[in-house]
Amino acid sequence: MSNSDPLSFDSLPLAAALRSNLAELGYHSMTEIQAAALPPMLKGEDVIGQAKTGSGKTAAFGLSLLHKLQVDRFRIQALVLCPTRELADQVARELRTLGRRIHNIKILTLCGGMPFGPQKGSLEHGAHIIVGTPGRIEEHMRKGNLDFSEVATLVLDEADRMLDMGFQQSVDNIVADLPAVRQTLLFSATFPTSIEALAARVQKTPVRVEVASTHSASSIEQHFYQVAADTRAEALCQVLGHYRPQSSVVFCNTRRETDEVANQLRAAGYTALALHGDMEQRDRDQTLVCFANNSVSVLVATDVAARGLDIEDLNMVINYHLSRDEEVHVHRIGRTGRAGQQGVAVSLVADSEAFKLRRLEDTLQQSFTLEKLPTGGAEPPAKPAMVTLQIDGGKKQKLRAGDIVGALTGADGIDGGAIGKIHVFDLKAYVAVTRASSRQALAKLGKGKLKGRNFRVRVVGV
Repeated sequence: MSNSDPLSFDSLPLAAALRSNLAELGYHSMTEIQAAALPPMLKGEDVIGQAKTGSGKTAAFGLSLLHKLQVDRFRIQALVLCPTRELADQVARELRTLGRRIHNIKILTLCGGMPFGPQKGSLEHGAHIIVGTPGRIEEHMRKGNLDFSEVATLVLDEADRMLDMGFQQSVDNIVADLPAVRQTLLFSATFPTSIEALAARVQKTPVRVEVASTHSASSIEQHFYQVAADTRAEALCQVLGHYRPQSSVVFCNTRRETDEVANQLRAAGYTALALHGDMEQRDRDQTLVCFANNSVSVLVATDVAARGLDIEDLNMVINYHLSRDEEVHVHRIGRTGRAGQQGVAVSLVADSEAFKLRRLEDTLQQSFTLEKLPTGGAEPPAKPAMVTLQIDGGKKQKLRAGDIVGALTGADGIDGGAIGKIHVFDLKAYVAVTRASSRQALAKLGKGKLKGRNFRVRVVGV
């Protein structure tokens, strides 16, 4: 089937099951990265894609992988490497959605921070596609749990962050275990020399695809506020009080600073949580869920921890300090003002950081004005619209989202419209409910039964 519209998915030689599923999902026109990258990918060529989170790159490489997958051959045919577990989970979810009309497809996620034994057990039953982080993939490789002899496609997603996080040696070791004849797709938001060198090592005559950011500068209102170094915390509260965003991410340059800033914000009455690499995986999961659920209004994060964070309708990004890297600054502020929404990016700048601002102006070929801090907004911050409830049971207890909805909306329950996002992990489940119905929901889940059992339920994230 062909279509005269060059941006239509029907213009591509995709498998019929993929095309019909795309139509069901409401995917009719390709994004810029998809239109540029899919044709060479479908021809089997190596591709280097320069694209940021939110550009549609996952669907681009996902459709390419799924199109050539031979489901009747129950062997690992594709490997996707991601820098963080959050991103790997996100990629695996999207691949499953894109491939839901392909019967008997098996996609496995292998990441650190999760028990090793169950992953080994899953691998013994085979898989078609593996998505994971380099450290854990390498560990399974060393222990002989992975057979990569039939891998036809390797994807390196957010390759710049993988190298930033120290995974270069692991990536090289994994690549050495793959067939020499394969397709390699590499995606990166930035292209430092280390990425150029990696591409030269792992790819053969790649097609280079570069797309502009998915948001225009006009969708992001940038402000640079002059602050004294010792009043930065107060300045942050002043900015939040003035703009009153429903959801915001505050970027800090160090892990210790994220904890300090989150504590200061909580003391000032904000619902704020820190996110950094020193946290236990279960705490990171809970923090991300609470923020995605709109039950926490401020996330204070380091750059590496926030990779893979894809929150819809993020109103504001605040740089507590200007980043040391101009590319990182662009990536940070690009998390707001997406999909036609307006976003605000604020940077707090002390006198000692003036050189960073000048460097940013040179890189972006723009001129920025240092402004005085906005005044007003002294009233206490509004509480988030939602509350997150944690249930001490998950997939291992055969708990599903439908069970939770049924338990909440049964006799003397809450209205279905008061239920927000539901996340079910192996041993925990989280459900967002409106603040007005939270007491009733907590009582209903606490007293009632799920799957014929009683589970402990509590409010988290506040």
